[in-house]
Amino acid sequence: MVSEAPPFWWTKADWRAWTLYPISFLYGRIAGYRMANARRASVPVPVICIGNFTVGGAGKTPTALAIARAAKAKGLEPGFLSRGYGGSLDVTTVVDPAHHRAVAVGDEPLLLAREAITVISRRRVEGAERLVKEGVDLIIMDDGFQSARLALDYALLVIDATRGLGNGHIVPGGPIRAPIRQQLRYATALLKVGEGTAADSIVRIAARAAKPYFTAVVKVSDGADLKGRKVLAFAGIADPAKFFRTVDGIGAEIVARRSFGDHEHLTDDEIDDILVTAERDDLQIVTTSKDFVRLAGHHGMAEELAARCRVIEVEMAFDDPNAPDLIIQRALDACRERRLREKNTG
Repeated sequence: MVSEAPPFWWTKADWRAWTLYPISFLYGRIAGYRMANARRASVPVPVICIGNFTVGGAGKTPTALAIARAAKAKGLEPGFLSRGYGGSLDVTTVVDPAHHRAVAVGDEPLLLAREAITVISRRRVEGAERLVKEGVDLIIMDDGFQSARLALDYALLVIDATRGLGNGHIVPGGPIRAPIRQQLRYATALLKVGEGTAADSIVRIAARAAKPYFTAVVKVSDGADLKGRKVLAFAGIADPAKFFRTVDGIGAEIVARRSFGDHEHLTDDEIDDILVTAERDDLQIVTTSKDFVRLAGHHGMAEELAARCRVIEVEMAFDDPNAPDLIIQRALDACRERRLREKNTG
């Protein structure tokens, strides 16, 4: 799967998308076939998958965190399952945020591990089994919808209301991971994040397919003191512009901004540029929590940058506060039905 989304994916389809169309068509056929014919292993606890239609960020991690918090409020013991993208470990591992660094386990798993037990595994079935052994009674799978080898009890597809489906083409001509109707067939519900209209077409298609959808926005949990402050904002996420809009939204004045690739570890030269620019222009350095965890645990210039960063923490706010509880309850019910079917056919 492609991890970096070229800019032309997010504009009206041009000659590049159409030139790549034959490859996109083939990619889509293969991806759709794999989804339709995958053998999915079963585990004895509910599995909620937080995925998206496209390559790139749509808000999966804050959504997963919101679901975990709701589960804990219900007295459940949730656990996160991640592939650990961006990390070097290729063995199933329980993430220890006090010990592991992002270079080993990935940045998103470190964020998730602050909330609940988190396991990374290139083989998600093995990772899910490890979570069950660790005592969780609800698995929240971060991404992996299109390649799931687990029986999913609830598949929530997150879509950004500003970016939508991009140019509408399948990888490599566009950001879509598999044919939309094929993805909708295996989705339980959609979550539209933000206040734009780019996702409206897919929401209408989902509604015609009798798929429910929720709406939410990403809110800053702190940052009022940055109002009016001059800042240098940097972000290495799938859509850095989204972070810059967030900083603008809290009233900070972005004097300088630096964009990097998703999951990218900064070089000393890049860090030096940030530090020197901020010092010269008397700017407060602000960044995302995902960028910050990639700096944590390092020494030298990375340690200096981490010490000078102000992290803008965000959280997913559902328009319907009961939505996370509804999702969890639906997953619990689906798991019971799945286990009963397995017992009757076993």
